[in-house]
Amino acid sequence: MKSRILLSSAALFVVGLISIASVRQNKNSNSKKQKTMNTEQVKQLCVGEWVSIAPEVRPSLSKNADGSMKPFYLTRDFTYLANGEFTLQMINSADAYGKVPMAKIVLKGHTIWQGEHPIAPGAQKIDYIADDAYEITPLIQGFADAMNQAAGNGFDKWEVNQTQSILGKAFAPFGLSEGQIYGEFDLIYILNDMMFWGAKHVDGRSFAKVENRPDNLQIPMVRKQ
Repeated sequence: MKSRILLSSAALFVVGLISIASVRQNKNSNSKKQKTMNTEQVKQLCVGEWVSIAPEVRPSLSKNADGSMKPFYLTRDFTYLANGEFTLQMINSADAYGKVPMAKIVLKGHTIWQGEHPIAPGAQKIDYIADDAYEITPLIQGFADAMNQAAGNGFDKWEVNQTQSILGKAFAPFGLSEGQIYGEFDLIYILNDMMFWGAKHVDGRSFAKVENRPDNLQIPMVRKQ
């Protein structure tokens, strides 16, 4: 009889622990739901300067001799202002560790927020319109030489550490036509003080068309210290 009472007490104790754990789990779940941010909250969190954690890899439309896609490497420095304006600086490198920087690209413009993105709770669709600046600076002679061959017409001679604007100009290497203002249909998601954008499509397609808006998350940036 005594053993049955002990077993019953033990069973009640276990049930009690399970109930407590269930309540805590529900509270945590509800807490997470309550933390889902709307567009205005995401905008406020975006304000500031963000940088890459490490050099990042992207697929490109260029291919190797064997038909495989050529990767390209970059680091990002992104500044977002409360009025919706942004500055994005990218350093493109020839190697995965960023030891051989080839070019600096700077875009400046404004953003258009388009509502929730389904990839994650709180993610937002965002369009970047680079209508204030689009500049390129060769950082090594090889890149300057390539630009002189591919984009010599309509520009000064491309030289190392000499910046030129391609804003609104025909620029064949990037597929830009005369008068075109570059923009990207992207996404943005902030979690634990990390800023995620959309991951590039594996086939190298850009986000220059709304139908190409990304559907996955890219490696994040963190706040600049």
